[in-house]
Amino acid sequence: MRRIPILPFALSVSLSLAMPVGAQLDGLLTAPERTGWVETTRYAEAIAFLQAVADAAPNAHLTRMGYTQEGRAIPLLVVGDVPDASPEAVRASGLLRVYLQGNIHGGEVPGKEALLMLVRELVQEPGSPWLDELVLLVAPVYNADGNERVRLSNRPRQNGPLGGMGQRPNAEGLDLNRDHMKLDSPEARSLVSMLNAYDPEVAVDLHTTNGTRHAYHLTYSPALHPGTAPELDRLLRDEALPRITDAIRRTDGWEYYYYGNARRGPDGEMGWYTFDHRPRFNNNYMGLRNRVAILSEAYAYATLQDRVVATRRFVEEILDWAAVSVSGVRSAIAAAEAPLAGEALPLRATFQGSDEPVAILMGAVEELRHPYTGAIILNRLDSAVATPMREYGTFAATETGRVPSRYLIPEAEEEALDRLHAHGIQTSVLESTFELRGEVFRVDSVSMAEREFQARRERVVHGEWVALDTVLTPGTRVLDTAQPLGRLAFYLLEPRSDDGFANWGILGDSTAPGRWPVLRER
Repeated sequence: MRRIPILPFALSVSLSLAMPVGAQLDGLLTAPERTGWVETTRYAEAIAFLQAVADAAPNAHLTRMGYTQEGRAIPLLVVGDVPDASPEAVRASGLLRVYLQGNIHGGEVPGKEALLMLVRELVQEPGSPWLDELVLLVAPVYNADGNERVRLSNRPRQNGPLGGMGQRPNAEGLDLNRDHMKLDSPEARSLVSMLNAYDPEVAVDLHTTNGTRHAYHLTYSPALHPGTAPELDRLLRDEALPRITDAIRRTDGWEYYYYGNARRGPDGEMGWYTFDHRPRFNNNYMGLRNRVAILSEAYAYATLQDRVVATRRFVEEILDWAAVSVSGVRSAIAAAEAPLAGEALPLRATFQGSDEPVAILMGAVEELRHPYTGAIILNRLDSAVATPMREYGTFAATETGRVPSRYLIPEAEEEALDRLHAHGIQTSVLESTFELRGEVFRVDSVSMAEREFQARRERVVHGEWVALDTVLTPGTRVLDTAQPLGRLAFYLLEPRSDDGFANWGILGDSTAPGRWPVLRER
């Protein structure tokens, strides 16, 4: 990988290699810092900011993870005790690899700003205990095209930046936080390429909420798919997130909690509902890759400055925890990557409510007028009312499937094979004829969504697996589920999966009854 060349930067910063790193970066500011928290950092500014950090600090190296639809390089800053930014150097270091991502939605800017500030100050202060144990892979502006589509009307009612912010989707109109399974965007392809090369063990995805007027400065979530390895879920719910929450309450006086929105459920009762379990979402996808995944959602109606600070404090506490939990993280990952053949895993799921109501802190806002558009924006008030409601923060399986030892995929299924390999899933080629004692899925019917979603029509395949003895021809692709990404392969290839290739119309003729093209070995 080559370094991204320096782009024009609005700031004038003199960097002399003879000066200490701290002095070299004096005056290097993000756009919010420079404008009194009115503007957000644009792409060219972010690139030059990262390049300035890399030029000043011997332990910071700037590279790219790939490109956006419009050809913008997606920057990746590697910070740690490594000689360069190459995946080989990072993996050879033996340090715990932590991926920090901001701006998957271009209007949700606190992650981008917090990460820029964090890396600046990290390299300004040598001797950070984080870097004794961790190497950071920092991507502050993942949705670079969306970041540049700034309008004052984006994210209505959000409390700034008043100078405008980017848009939610990428340049194609795709929501990048719905593209982790189908990989339709170049950004998603770039991301999985980076994941396969660097193999981060902890992944943090930084967002901003909208909707519910609660009293938390930030809400968070582990991976939500019920097929996530239980060792990873316990590590976060029982250890990491309680520790982080307590530390921030103690030092900052702010309340953080599990992500949710207050709404009425099918029973008419008010509940605290998390988001979707499906792995199209970054956080859930990382969980199915058997990695520690943490979602951050700063509160939309807090001031921009408070949102950035809240996000940064969350990241700092995550890094504090990760630096003292290397062996625990790696033990959980090793358990998650154990062979799965014969196990029953969820294919479809629904919300699971808590046994008893929990006290959710609900808040209040005031209406203000945007000074440049006159539109109403909402400003958080310092109010918190403990409101009992049942919490729907986890999911339970409504349908399960058995993980086979191997899948057999016809070589003609080029689109599916291309995506499997892009995800990093390994296959081998059958060199000679093979008598298979296996199973085939008999498709009885297919339900198609009436409208397109993310440029595709989702579908549900109905049918069942039945025994089949057949002879496979040379060239057939063999996918052994006893590989690190076997869990992900299962969810991609099973026809009843609610977020796999069948759902997205990627594999075979998934619009009509017939035979599913992928076979399973008994």
